[in-house]
Amino acid sequence: MGADMIDSKQAASALAEIDDIVQRVRQSRIYDLASQVMIMWGVLVFVANIATWLWPREAYYYWLAVYVLGIAGSFAISSANRTATGFRSFDMRVLLAFLMWRQQGTFWTIYFMLFYALGGLWFGTAFVAIALAITALTLVGYFFVAGDAFLPWMAVVNGGGLIVGGLWMRRS
Repeated sequence: MGADMIDSKQAASALAEIDDIVQRVRQSRIYDLASQVMIMWGVLVFVANIATWLWPREAYYYWLAVYVLGIAGSFAISSANRTATGFRSFDMRVLLAFLMWRQQGTFWTIYFMLFYALGGLWFGTAFVAIALAITALTLVGYFFVAGDAFLPWMAVVNGGGLIVGGLWMRRS
């Protein structure tokens, strides 16, 4: 009869610790996946903004390439993640919603950041911090960066912000 029994308070405490660990692992997985997607999109957006600034006549093709590569990359990252974790992060609804939209620099950047901030309410404050920083810098660019300088500004703010945010989330 050498088995030690625990009382209900000890059992509740142990279950609370397990729940806390599960929540931290879940948040870590979400941050890992989000960081991969953010870095990929950040690089694509950065390159497209700079290319549009340098060669504006071909902008349509750059952004078309960004969307095709970004959607394909998001599906690939989601599929790899689903294989590893069983969690789907990018499905047909996301693709359909994305295809309904038109690209308009400031509006869409702020619009996407709304969803990062909303996601942060459930998945972690890093999303909120990234969204607020990118939104604020986008608005600074919209109101104070003139003419041709806006596209490189957005390359750094939107593309660079997503890259930096993704790298920051990898540390968390």
